[in-house]
Amino acid sequence: MSQKFLQTMRLIVYLLFFAFFLACGSKTTTVWNVKDYGAVGDGETLNTIAIQTAIDACAAAGGGKVLLEDGTFLSGTILLKNGVNLHIAEGATLLAGENFYDFQTIDPFVDATGQQRGMCLIGAVDAQNISITGAGLINGQGDRFTFSKVNTYLRQNDLPEIEKGTFDRPFLIRLVRSRQINISDIHLRQPAAWTLHLFQCAGFTISGVDIFSHANANNDGIDIDSSSDGVINNCTINTGDDAICFKTTSPVPTQNVRVRDCQLSSEWGAIKFGTESMGDFHNTIVTDCKISDTRGGGIKILSVDGGNISDVLLENIEMEQVEMPLFVRLGERLRTYRDAPQQSVGSIEGVTISNLRAEIRDTSRLKVVPPTGIFITGTKNYSIGSLTLENINIGLPGGGTKTDAVREVPDNEK
Repeated sequence: MSQKFLQTMRLIVYLLFFAFFLACGSKTTTVWNVKDYGAVGDGETLNTIAIQTAIDACAAAGGGKVLLEDGTFLSGTILLKNGVNLHIAEGATLLAGENFYDFQTIDPFVDATGQQRGMCLIGAVDAQNISITGAGLINGQGDRFTFSKVNTYLRQNDLPEIEKGTFDRPFLIRLVRSRQINISDIHLRQPAAWTLHLFQCAGFTISGVDIFSHANANNDGIDIDSSSDGVINNCTINTGDDAICFKTTSPVPTQNVRVRDCQLSSEWGAIKFGTESMGDFHNTIVTDCKISDTRGGGIKILSVDGGNISDVLLENIEMEQVEMPLFVRLGERLRTYRDAPQQSVGSIEGVTISNLRAEIRDTSRLKVVPPTGIFITGTKNYSIGSLTLENINIGLPGGGTKTDAVREVPDNEK
């Protein structure tokens, strides 16, 4: 065997080894397990830094899945980045801590009730292609975020107490100016305020999400706020405030949204447009939804801050044990948000509600007695435009009196 042949064989073996080494070294990571970054799923260790480090590493590598599995992971605010899928596996929980100072405020604003908003457990700002998936659980522990309980915790842990004016209860999920969003199959529980808020977002899918939100005040389910081009389907939502709420806390419209096959229950409004309604609402379709055990209103459509509501279709809606199945209001409140200029009075035009069946709950369980099946009102100066009702069937318990029949309802235009 010649020396030249041996040299050639050694070169071939070296090249094959080098190619194998490169292949192994360049293997693309697609899953970032938070435990590899120091997270501990014992329900007691604060994992904010570990989870955020995993998210940052995933985004820096071009995106992939950040995995929480086998445990309860206590955390403060974490921020999603481009290309990141936060996947909470079945049996795993992301649990909000109770230290007020572990949470961040993103894009703060003051809502229609005058409360400071912006704090959240999961957030994103100006992100693209982000997801929250998995059959696991996200729990906000919202009952611990009252003003008195927060300050009690801070005192017990030798931390500075907060003043009333700076108190902000964390949303569970808050996504701001982000695009290409997927939220699916996750269980969302007990935020301190709103559950899932999309502000000025575009291109979203919310599918198979299960929400239970009764821990505190203002416990909305899904808030689509100045956002567009989205689908909400096959969600189960049980809330202390609005279940699905379209709103505009900026002049940017909410438009091109489809909702279908959802099960809704609410203590205030199951399907609602407004009350925060500074921008327009266009091209929205809600179909094949079931509403049960709801107080305050089954369908509520309100333009009171200058928004123009048009091209809206709600059809095939079933309601059981509800209060005031249909409420439509054009008003002159004209509240402003985010330092935007005040708008002119808006309009309601081109709204169709068809194939609605509703049974109102017994009078002993109503806020307002006698109950109203349909309530539609503008003001003395502004009238509602075209509103079409087709195939509406509402069962009322009755109980009204002659005095009720002549009662004057105040305009309350503002």
